[in-house]
Amino acid sequence: MARRRKNRTHLKGASANAQTKENVPKSFIIKHGPVGSSLAQLVRDLRKVMEPNTATRLKERKRNKLKDFLTMAPALQVSHLMALTLTDVAPSLRIVRLPTGPTFTFRIERYSLMKDLLKTSRSARSRGMEYLTSPLLVLASFPPPSPTTPPHLPLLMKAFQSMFPPLSPQTMSLSGARRIVLVAYNAGPGTVDFRHYVITVKPYGISKRVRRVLEGAKKSTSTSTSGVVDLGNEKDVADFLLRKRGEPGPDSETGYESAASSASSVAGDDLDAISLADDYVGRNNKKGQKKAVKLDEIGPRMELRLIKITEGAPGKDGAVMYHEFVKKSKAEAAALKSSHAAKEKLRKQRREEQEENVQRKKETKQKGSTALSEEYPGGVADGSDSEGEGEEEDDGWDEEEEISEGDDSSSEPGESDGEDIEQPPPKKAKIRVKR
Repeated sequence: MARRRKNRTHLKGASANAQTKENVPKSFIIKHGPVGSSLAQLVRDLRKVMEPNTATRLKERKRNKLKDFLTMAPALQVSHLMALTLTDVAPSLRIVRLPTGPTFTFRIERYSLMKDLLKTSRSARSRGMEYLTSPLLVLASFPPPSPTTPPHLPLLMKAFQSMFPPLSPQTMSLSGARRIVLVAYNAGPGTVDFRHYVITVKPYGISKRVRRVLEGAKKSTSTSTSGVVDLGNEKDVADFLLRKRGEPGPDSETGYESAASSASSVAGDDLDAISLADDYVGRNNKKGQKKAVKLDEIGPRMELRLIKITEGAPGKDGAVMYHEFVKKSKAEAAALKSSHAAKEKLRKQRREEQEENVQRKKETKQKGSTALSEEYPGGVADGSDSEGEGEEEDDGWDEEEEISEGDDSSSEPGESDGEDIEQPPPKKAKIRVKR
C-alpha cells in the first residue's frame, strides 16, 4: 500500500491574511549573482521582515537572470523587487518599483543578521505568530518637504512607504500590530538605518520578580519546563519578591526593603504606560488595562547609503535622477535626458515595426490558407498527392532549355550520328497554384 502524502493545508498566513487586497504591495527578494552564505542569510531575513506579502519560498537558480524575475513579476501582481548583489566595494541592494521604476541603488555599509541579534539579547523570543500580519512602518528624522530639502529625500520616503501596506485605523485590529519597521535618516553621514522590532506588552507598575510569578517562568529556561516559577531554594516568598539583584540571601541579617522601593516599573514612568483600546495578544492583556509597551529588536539591522536613483527598471534604464558621487551640469543633464528620450523613441518605433510585421505575416498566411482551400476543396494539395497532375501541366518545354532547329528536331529516336546524346535528368514535377 502506498504511503499517504499529506497536503499542506495550513500554509503560513493563509487565514490571517484575509485583509489582503489587490492594492497591497507584494515583493520579490532575491540574490543576484554569486554571494556568500552571509548575504544569502540576509535575503532570508529580509523575507521574514516583508511577510506575509512576499514570496518566502522563492528559489533562485544559477541559470535565472534578473530579467526573468522582472518579466514574471507583473503577472503575479508583484510591485517591488529587492535584489542583493556582492560588488568589489561592498554589498549592494537595489529596490525596483515594478513595472516602470524608478530603481534605488544602495550600498550596505554594515548589517547584522537575526541570529546575531538574538544571541546578544537577554531573552530569546519564540518567532512565528508575529509574522502573520504586515509590519508597521515608522519613518524618523526625515526632513519635511521644503524648497531647501534635497529633492531625493521625499522620493526616498515615498519609496519606503510604497513597500508596506497603508494603515487603516478604522478597519485594522489592535492584535494585528505585532511588528515595527523603523527607517531613520542620519543627516550627518547621509545614511539610512533599517531596524526591525517586535512589539511586546508587559504589566505596568510591578517588579520583574512579581511579573514572573504572575506570568510564569519561561519554558526555555533550564530550571523550569512547566511554566511555574521554582521557589525550592527560597525559605520565604519574600526572599524571592523583595530581594534585589546582587543582595545576599535570606541567611544574612541585612533584612529587606519595602515593596514600594523595590518594585520598579517596566516602562519607567507614567508617560510610557497606555490603556489598551482592545484585547491584545498575550496573557491578561484585556481591553482597558494599563500596560507598558516595549520594543524588542529581532533584526536584521542594516545601514544603507543611497548611491543612485534612475528612471525605469534594470535593462530599461532611463535618466539618472540622483547620484551620490557623480554630479553633472545642467547642459550635461539636458543632453543625457535628450539621448534617453531618443533611445526610448527608437525602442518604441522598433517595437511597433515588429508588431506590424507579425500582423502582416499572420494576414498573409491566413490568405494563403484560404486560397488553397478554395483551389482544393477536398484538402490542401501537396507534392505526393498531385504528382500526375503536375506532370500533365509541365509537358511543355522549360524556359531555360533551347529549341533545336532544322532536321535535328524531326529525327527519330533510333537514329544518331554516331555520338551518344546525353539525356537531361528527369525534372521534378512542379505544382502551380493559382492565387
